[in-house]
Amino acid sequence: MLRPLQEAILARGDEACWFLEGNEVDPSFLKASERQLKTVSEVKAWAPDAVLVPGNVVPRFIPGVKVGVFHGFNAGKVNRRGRQDHFEIRDCFDLYCTQGPDTTLPFIELAKKFATFKVAETGWAMLDPMYKQGADNPYYIEGDKRPTVLFCSTFSRNLSCADTVYEQIKTMSCKGNWRWLVQFHPKMNLETVEKYKALQNENLTFIETDNVLPLLQSADVMLCDTSSVLLMFLLQGKPVVTFRNQEPCSHLLNVEKLEEIEPAIEKALSRPAELIAQIESYCEQIHPYRDGLSSERVLAAVDSMIDNGTADLKVKPANLIRHLKMRKKLGYWKLF
Repeated sequence: MLRPLQEAILARGDEACWFLEGNEVDPSFLKASERQLKTVSEVKAWAPDAVLVPGNVVPRFIPGVKVGVFHGFNAGKVNRRGRQDHFEIRDCFDLYCTQGPDTTLPFIELAKKFATFKVAETGWAMLDPMYKQGADNPYYIEGDKRPTVLFCSTFSRNLSCADTVYEQIKTMSCKGNWRWLVQFHPKMNLETVEKYKALQNENLTFIETDNVLPLLQSADVMLCDTSSVLLMFLLQGKPVVTFRNQEPCSHLLNVEKLEEIEPAIEKALSRPAELIAQIESYCEQIHPYRDGLSSERVLAAVDSMIDNGTADLKVKPANLIRHLKMRKKLGYWKLF
């Protein structure tokens, strides 16, 4: 998620280091060339000019401008306070780098209200490689001209369609007229994962990867439920068929019955002009940047904040409980 930013940082001659926190982050995914700072003391000694965070919080005691770069698009999730989680202000960030008008405008209003941070619309850096011609895609098969359908599903039992559509996908994959790729969220129920792995045949491949972008590039149509990965797929101008999506919209081909899935995929593969126009209109709102240069825009916004300082921002609320929790989690109690 942050590697496109790292690439842009290194390309201009600057340095980048990684600080990983939490059990869900696996340091083995770091490359030998990537430097990891393992303690807060190491981070403070390195003294970063900016801290780029794809999560919701960052400790105040870590130096540098705190920049929120988001770990996904606004999926409309409501937190326990009844507010949209994507727009929850946790008094941690100096700068939010937003993805497109539909998130920029609400954050601008919040910036006016709180006056403790700034907003820059940059696009989402994670998507930069999707818009660039890179190395050979590992999921292309030379000579196989069949349309490719990518099936993705969320891990939430209440929202996932993976078990419900299993038999339907099994039947469709056996026909051989399409090539199927299946990829799930890492938190997907293990029984469901094993069931789909066992389904693999000459027409269906189950993929486990920490980089979904090549998968998105290789498919012609996606079948999904409510997983936010469908937004990334749409940003290629490609159709998505959803099964019982909670918020069906004109840019999606949503179906409610199992027998409707196959005809919907066939329709999607025909790329109806009206549907493609709806997709384009939607993408202009969530992420209008297709140049693969969002990382550079993020760094330009960060440079501007560093150059101009934060003196014109209000002091953030102390929010002692949240910051004490972060100190406890990281085991760091030094004042300086």
